[in-house]
Amino acid sequence: MKILAIDTSNHPMSVAVVEDDQLLATETLNMVRNHSIYLMPAIDKLFKLVKWEPEDVDRIVVAQGPGSYTGIRIAVSTAKVLADTMNKELVGISSLEVLARNIVPTTKELIVPFFDARRGNVFAGAYQWQDGKLVNKIADQHLGMKGLLEQLAELKQPVLLVGHLTDRIKKAMGSMPENVELAPRPFAIPSTYQLAIAGENAPVVKDIDSMVPHYLRITEAEANWQKLHPGETRQNYVCEV
Repeated sequence: MKILAIDTSNHPMSVAVVEDDQLLATETLNMVRNHSIYLMPAIDKLFKLVKWEPEDVDRIVVAQGPGSYTGIRIAVSTAKVLADTMNKELVGISSLEVLARNIVPTTKELIVPFFDARRGNVFAGAYQWQDGKLVNKIADQHLGMKGLLEQLAELKQPVLLVGHLTDRIKKAMGSMPENVELAPRPFAIPSTYQLAIAGENAPVVKDIDSMVPHYLRITEAEANWQKLHPGETRQNYVCEV
């Protein structure tokens, strides 16, 4: 199977082309807020490098979030357009699952990937390898880093935290529980190869138009709107904007 994998859910923009579990080529750029400019040229570059035509692709796999609002929207929108125009299969994978897959399948600990969500908050979920398959044990969510660590301390089992401890997170987190260990920094960089592998056997999106990013929280603009319009629904906000 020939797979195009796309991830712009966080600062590094990454694209990969994978065939039958083999990584043929990948392009990663750590360009903040420029994903919309560089994404399509990066895809075109990789296609030329491996001598693929658009019709050669069997499946498009995209990191569906959580992460940067703009980044997720760019990746999902691009993947949907490509899948629709090229008539290709489309799969969405959790951005946190992609990060968790950096940890080898022989790991026994509970794997908790996280991304900085600002203001002392994080996006986080819990995963565990079971019989060679990565299983989601606690659903991806948006919460405070301090609260996350308190929850993990109550689990009474070894936990491997995977992510980048930014200065903002360090200020908000307090002390690390005894049962929690932070994975080395290189494991905190998402891999589009792992994204492709995750999407190889995942369910295909049945209705491309219905696919939406997994933000896990409302935007700041929407939050401000709700403060000014108490009691009104999100549908009112969508209609107004």
